[in-house]
Amino acid sequence: MKQAIKAARAAELIPDGSTLLIGGFMGVGSPHRLIDAIVARGTKDLTVVANDTAMPGRGIGKLVTAGAISRVVASHIGLNPETQQKMISGEIDVDLVPQGTLVERIRAAGVGLGGILTPTGLGTMVEEGKQIITVKGQDFLLEEPIHADFALIAAHQADYVGNLEYSLTAHNFNPIMALAGETVIAEPQTIVPVGVISPDSVKTPGILVDHLLERQPDGS
Repeated sequence: MKQAIKAARAAELIPDGSTLLIGGFMGVGSPHRLIDAIVARGTKDLTVVANDTAMPGRGIGKLVTAGAISRVVASHIGLNPETQQKMISGEIDVDLVPQGTLVERIRAAGVGLGGILTPTGLGTMVEEGKQIITVKGQDFLLEEPIHADFALIAAHQADYVGNLEYSLTAHNFNPIMALAGETVIAEPQTIVPVGVISPDSVKTPGILVDHLLERQPDGS
């Protein structure tokens, strides 16, 4: 069994300067209570790898507002004007990565690959400083894996040993990110006995999960 911990305790595990993989798509499927706890703790100089930075006041957007982030690696920031403003001012360094390339680079880290080959970005500034590899007459960019100190993920359910089940679009980046974080902290909506989650529904096995957040007092 894994002992569930409070969100504040989980935030204490994350030091300044950490690299975080954070699941979610415009805030859907993000670990909101854990993000709130990081903001409350005042953690700084974070590198956040995510699909996007959500919106002001929602999900990762709260970390942006709090000044907790120094670098973002994401597929877009178009929904968060605060991220755009901080990029222009130089407060946040933004590395925009095509969505497919981003998730594959994370997956490559999780499964131990040396990188991925993609034609996306050839002939543009994206290829600057990157190795070009030719396979059967076609050129590809070598994109390196993205590892992180922590993967912060949200799940529909966890059981007592940490097996995770996701719901609908919250599948997005969460299962892949759970592979690539040195320490995985999962925020489930509910925690249930072993056996309640069908084996076919387990997308992240408990052996990958280091910490579970306890349920909120109201059970949500």
